[in-house]
Amino acid sequence: MLELTAEQIGEYFKRSYTAVDGLWFMKVEARFDFETALYIDDEVWKVLPKIQARMLKSMGDFQTGLEALGECLAARLSLDGFVFRAEKTSDGDSLKITISECPWHNVMIKSGREHLSARVGNRICNTEYAVWASEFGDEITFELQEQICDGSQCCILLFRVSK
Repeated sequence: MLELTAEQIGEYFKRSYTAVDGLWFMKVEARFDFETALYIDDEVWKVLPKIQARMLKSMGDFQTGLEALGECLAARLSLDGFVFRAEKTSDGDSLKITISECPWHNVMIKSGREHLSARVGNRICNTEYAVWASEFGDEITFELQEQICDGSQCCILLFRVSK
């Protein structure tokens, strides 16, 4: 039997995860239309972040709050291959994540669908990160300030604790 390293196993699952996301979207789009595929994708991304956040919270023995959100979301972004930096504001009430490379946007470029990237990113990123915020406390809000897929140099995700 083929023996794989932990790195190879991780790459196998990462590529499979990325491929299945794109494949099902394109199959739904071919059968129905782009808007239907985007709607269903949005519905999926209302659930998947809950699964991811809860699993990482459990693995790291985290509860709620901005600090826990930062730790878990940084782990998820790293696992998915994002290039980013995370910083808390001086008052400690906000977490700003600046993404300089998005693997999902890169897949859209590679597949020749860059012209659709902003439509997908605007819808899915707003859904996904709002769900992440809600998993760490009802008082945490999310704002998508900039996006690579919409022509910016980076994506800026801002999470705030409302008072």
